[in-house]
Amino acid sequence: MNEMVAITPLPAPVQARMSDDPSEILRFAVECFDRGEVAIATLVDIRGGAARSLGSLVAVAVDGSYCGYVSGGCVEAAVAFDALLAIAEGLDRTMMFGQGSPFFDIALPCGGGITVAIHVLRDISALRLVLERLERRQPVGLRYVPSHQSLAAVDPPVQSGWFEDEFLSVFLPRTRILISGRSLEARATARCATILGYDVIRIENGTHYVAKMIDAFTAVVLLHHDLEAEAPLLGLALSSPAFYIGALGSMKTHSKRVELLTRSGFARTDIDRIKAPIGLFGPARDSTSLALSVLADIAAMRQGIRES
Repeated sequence: MNEMVAITPLPAPVQARMSDDPSEILRFAVECFDRGEVAIATLVDIRGGAARSLGSLVAVAVDGSYCGYVSGGCVEAAVAFDALLAIAEGLDRTMMFGQGSPFFDIALPCGGGITVAIHVLRDISALRLVLERLERRQPVGLRYVPSHQSLAAVDPPVQSGWFEDEFLSVFLPRTRILISGRSLEARATARCATILGYDVIRIENGTHYVAKMIDAFTAVVLLHHDLEAEAPLLGLALSSPAFYIGALGSMKTHSKRVELLTRSGFARTDIDRIKAPIGLFGPARDSTSLALSVLADIAAMRQGIRES
């Protein structure tokens, strides 16, 4: 007489956190790993259009909770379910959605297709190293080798993608925005930037401690109505690797700024780094519009870094 084998049903996937921040997704995976098994799903191929970039992540816990995005939200639950199957089997798997997929029940609104690689975590040392590097504001890579079902923290590639039989993801530190000025515009920009999740630092008194805060992933925003007041921080910014330097003022004001900087010995190539008048669009006649213009400009410039 054959014995009946009990099959444990899989839990229903439930989105635990709404975030596409890699640090938050990886932190979620680390936290969940302490309580049970976890899988990491990575976007490894895009066919046509897609809502997310290569290397985007979803972390899935054995209880069905998940965090992250590999699309605009249309396949995440399906990805989480496949991750639960991978956890149950103890084996990595690769899934295709949209264009080129063998399944007809999931279509991406953009009309394209994606491939997602699901890795069942055996340990979280690689994730911890990635989080540590990002905490130190250092770029870092994550290498996934499907044939070995392995994950390792590595030096970052130029961009996420396949390198022979390995998929390398690149993670960059969160954008830091240094905002200088006691103006209404400075207050509005800091408020909006904080809501959007940027690492915001207000500079109001002195600049002696500022230089070490400015790295290649920092935007320096000068929102003064006085050229003399902005001068100390502007000088530091021009000597730093900041990816964005913007200053408030009209074209006439900027001409005076250029003259002062030239007399102070700054090279034209350094002065040309200044975005002035500041912002992506203008002229902005109120503080909120200016804040949106400045943050849009920073986001566009940062996207250029990511795609370069």
